[in-house]
Amino acid sequence: MIKDPPLLTIKRTFKRPSAALLARFKGAQTGHLVDAMEGRGALAHVIKPIDPERAHFVGAALTCETGPSDNLAILAALALAEPGDAIVVAGDAFTATAVVGDNVAMMAKNKGVTAIVIDGMARDKDGIVGVGLPLFAHGITPNSCVKTGPGTVGLPVVAGGVAVAPGDVVVGDRDGVVIVPAALAEHVAGQLDEIRRLEEEMQGKIRKGMTHPDAIAALLKSDRVRYVD
Repeated sequence: MIKDPPLLTIKRTFKRPSAALLARFKGAQTGHLVDAMEGRGALAHVIKPIDPERAHFVGAALTCETGPSDNLAILAALALAEPGDAIVVAGDAFTATAVVGDNVAMMAKNKGVTAIVIDGMARDKDGIVGVGLPLFAHGITPNSCVKTGPGTVGLPVVAGGVAVAPGDVVVGDRDGVVIVPAALAEHVAGQLDEIRRLEEEMQGKIRKGMTHPDAIAALLKSDRVRYVD
């Protein structure tokens, strides 16, 4: 670049979902949320909980973007975080160095952050597990990063192949992390009870011995299938 950018570009104010709306997502399975959004919304499959026993969370997205091997924007996000936020880090899927460790996890917990989600790496697994804060990443490496920037906080990012805007709803469990866009949050929350009912209905049939869905049985009897044997 001809001219160096600012070390940090920050948008401090954005609309967060209400506590009442976030509460409607508590305990929701990520798969059910994806079903409510036509099969999409999950971050890349490599982004998984460091501690599967501390995987469930709901939060309002506080976004930040870092360069490879840099965590200046993450530290700025910590300073600006509000209770109930989930810090979502777009880190270019860089895996040679970690951008978060147990100290960051402890500070995030002190701020009331519900989770940290990194499109990159973490370190200090034992310490992170001890903190008890849900933390999702590509994996663990002892290699450390720098704090030089540039980076952004509170602006739209792409993390794990999914567009994330500040104020989106972020939900995690053992399967991974799902982003519910703010514009869809009320609709998706309203679909959860019906999706859970349909899931239980299907599993009830399976427990009674069902071997394939009724729709497949009907399809196999229809003129939409040609048998060649």
